Amino acid sequence: MANHKSAKKRSRQTIRKTQVNRTLLSKIRTTFNQFHNNIEEKNLEAAIESQKLYNSVISKAVKRRIIKKNNASRKLSSLSNKIKEIV
Repeated sequence: MANHKSAKKRSRQTIRKTQVNRTLLSKIRTTFNQFHNNIEEKNLEAAIESQKLYNSVISKAVKRRIIKKNNASRKLSSLSNKIKEIV
């Protein structure tokens, strides 16, 4: 347990930031699952819309440094290739 005033404050900040990061990571997983379901159903229009949403969520995560830029780039490239397969 933190003993100093500054350590207690850092502990509180970490708890808050962890909660924000968790919600964003959860949103990333949710939008990916929606995209994956649309791909399995071969619903092209819905897949493209969910890809746009996923792109937005991933970009926000990169901006907040929750995931790395190359990781995001790799994921988005993978989704683009999946859309090309069903076209």
